[in-house]
Parts: sequence; structure tokens; C-alpha cells
Amino acid sequence: MDKLRAMQTFVGIVDHGSLTAAAAALGTSLPAVVRTLAALEAELKVRLLNRTTRRLALTDEGRSYLDSCRRILATIDEVEAGLTARQAEPAGLLTITAPMLFGQMYVAPAVTAFAQRYPAVRCRMEFTDRVVNLLEEDIDVGIRIGPLHDSTLVAQQVGRIRRVVVATPAFLRKHGVPRHPKDLAHASCLRFTSGASHWWAFQQNGRVFHVDVSGNLEFNQIAPAVAACAAGAGFGHFLSYQVAPLVASKTLRIVLEEFELAPWPLSLLYPHARLLPARTRAFVDWMKADLTPRFQ
Repeated sequence: MDKLRAMQTFVGIVDHGSLTAAAAALGTSLPAVVRTLAALEAELKVRLLNRTTRRLALTDEGRSYLDSCRRILATIDEVEAGLTARQAEPAGLLTITAPMLFGQMYVAPAVTAFAQRYPAVRCRMEFTDRVVNLLEEDIDVGIRIGPLHDSTLVAQQVGRIRRVVVATPAFLRKHGVPRHPKDLAHASCLRFTSGASHWWAFQQNGRVFHVDVSGNLEFNQIAPAVAACAAGAGFGHFLSYQVAPLVASKTLRIVLEEFELAPWPLSLLYPHARLLPARTRAFVDWMKADLTPRFQ
């Protein structure tokens, strides 16, 4: 028996209210519908419909099976629609949001390459460090760092972001390499103007603790703080992507790795999974391929 065809026939009978109407809607004959229903009930070993000369009524087993059939058929429709969308050439307006510095460093180059590959897509980037409501602000895709709380969005994790302490090799030679975060309490540390940045968080044996830090330089933006750290002005506490090029070039060195907090997820978010436009599906795939190798 073609089980999928049998499910479609059963749902058609219920939706159209009779075997005759279902046969007409499905483009088949009444005897074929009768045979398919009988074979399905025999296969399942349950009666799905109570049939009289005037009407059809679902049994309890039939009602439960109907719900399952609807979910299965809907999933198949969604998969087929997604494949059709992928075959279409991406076009139209695509709006992307990301944290400011991460967007400048990693998202903008990837979007530029995407736009060159798909010239019919118009890409608009909105980089900001506030948490953007994708639904209210009509954003197609968001790149977010940190825990996610909005269950209405589809999220795909594409990497992890560490929180690292760094300094220049020359600074470490002069002032020593800290063995424990408490050693930072008496060191020159680069701070930010927000109150929470006057202490740095660490973990040891599963317990989170904080160290008060001080220094003679304070910033309200990440970029100048990273530049000051690279100039040897003190220890900096940054997200790993913010200093990745300087760490790779050995301008900065990561210390106290064993005391780092658990990494934050790097995620792609979009409002829904059903029937996404071709441009959105293509962009999500593009960013996954670009970001995942960098941030695993």
C-alpha cells in the first residue's frame, strides 16, 4: 500500500465530508477511495470512520490518526516548498542586523560577498549593540551573541564566543603573567564607563566569582580600548572576536584561559522557518558556511 497516498485519501474524506466528494477532489474514482480506506484500516487494525448511509463520523482512533496525518503531510509540503524556494533565484530586499563591531568585522564582508553572488538581492545592514526585535522592526535575519530568550524566533547556533583577558607580550614581560584572576586586582586594567565593567567575571570549579579591577584608562567604546591594549596600556577583557586578529598576529596574548566563563553562543535568528523567501534561505546558508569555521 502507498501509505502516503492512503493518508492523503483519509484526510480528503474527512475534509470533504464524504467518500464521493473526496474522490472528486483527489481526481480518482469512488471505488478506489473505498478500497484505499478499507486497506488503511486493515493495515492499522482499527476502524477510523463510522460510516452510515447519511454521514461519516471519526472514531477516537481516527481522530488521533487524523492529527498525525495532518502533521506529516504538512511537513512534506513544507519540505517541498523549501526545495522549490531554493531553486528560485534569490531576489528582493534582505535586512540584516548584528552587533556593531562584530557586524563591521565579520558580517559586512560576508554580506558584500553575498551581494556580489546574488546581485538581485538588495542587502541592508543595521549594526547596533541594542537587542533588536526582529518581528517589530521587520528584520529578516539577526546575528546575536549570547543567551537567547525569544522562543518565537528560529535560532541556529553557528559558533561560540569566548570572554578573554589579553595583554601584549611586552606588558606581560614587564609586569608578569597572572596565575589567578585575583592577581588582576593590583594590575593596570582597561575599563569601560558602565558600572558593571569595573569588575570582571571568572569561574573556577563551576563557581562564578568577580574581581574588582582598576586602571587609569576608561572607555565607552570597544575599538579604542582594544587599540590601547594593543599599545601595551594594560590588561583588557574582551569578547574573543574583538581581539582575534591581534591574537592571531601575536600582538596580544590570552591569559587565564582556565578561568574563563562558559562561551556564549553565536546564533543566526530569523522569525519563522516555514516558506522562507529564497533570499533568506540563501543568506542563512551563506552565513553558516562563513561563520562556523571561524568560531568553533
